Amino acid sequence: MLVRLAPFLFVLLWSSSFISGKVGLRHLSPLLFVAVRLIACAVILTVVMVVLRRSWQPLAGWQWLHCAIAGALLNAVGLMAPHVGLTIAPAAHIALVQSLTPLLTAALGVMLLHERLRGAQWLGLALGLVGVGLVVGEAALQSAARLQGLVLAFVGVVGLVAGTLYFGRFCRGMPLLPGATVQFVSAAAVSSLGAWLLETPQADWTTAAVAATAWGALMVSLGGMGLYSAMLVRGSVARTSANFYLVPGTVAVLAWLLLGEQPSPLAILGLIVASAGCWLVSAAKAVVATPPEDSHQ
Repeated sequence: MLVRLAPFLFVLLWSSSFISGKVGLRHLSPLLFVAVRLIACAVILTVVMVVLRRSWQPLAGWQWLHCAIAGALLNAVGLMAPHVGLTIAPAAHIALVQSLTPLLTAALGVMLLHERLRGAQWLGLALGLVGVGLVVGEAALQSAARLQGLVLAFVGVVGLVAGTLYFGRFCRGMPLLPGATVQFVSAAAVSSLGAWLLETPQADWTTAAVAATAWGALMVSLGGMGLYSAMLVRGSVARTSANFYLVPGTVAVLAWLLLGEQPSPLAILGLIVASAGCWLVSAAKAVVATPPEDSHQ
């Protein structure tokens, strides 16, 4: 049951980050917001490793480095650039750019991870893109695109895609807890360095700022990315990343429920179409060829 619910929980948690992010960015500079969130995750996971007396042995050899690289790409690059973009571009536009994640992941997964997709899965990917376009297309056409924000969002997509593929290639056999701990320690270091070098950190620690940071750390980064990593271990990268198609529609629903923003009929239709596409990708079993042996694993 949990395996079946995992994709939906991931979509809900990841979508909520757009709401909590908008709240947090009213009080914190974007890179500081991401850094504090990732530092909290790294500290929590390290404490859990120590308290549970889990072995660090699975990280021996080069495995720790593989996890560190995947974590820096997924959690640092994948969050830093979009959060800066959220300060200068609408969240719907950022979500639209993130819809490129499944297509890029699927295409590169075929080439790099030897995954083969069935016709129904390619159809599902196309339907997902159409659904996302319906959700945000109307708003995008009615307002001038803020190019810099969209470019930053695409940098985040590159981080997510690269991290997903790297994880799929080198980290699938890693136990979840030690692997996630190294990923978040690495991401915390990269994001802290970024906040120090690339911005003048500003913080107004209101109740809303603390709540947004806590939600981002506990529910989105630990909960959402933990589910994402678990799904990557169990399935293909194309199938896992297809869940991003559901994010823009879910964001529209959450904004309606929590912020009072009424979703348009196109948003509702887009959510339905994207859901159908995601189901097609997930329902069809992908064929995965065995990759060649790699002496550096």
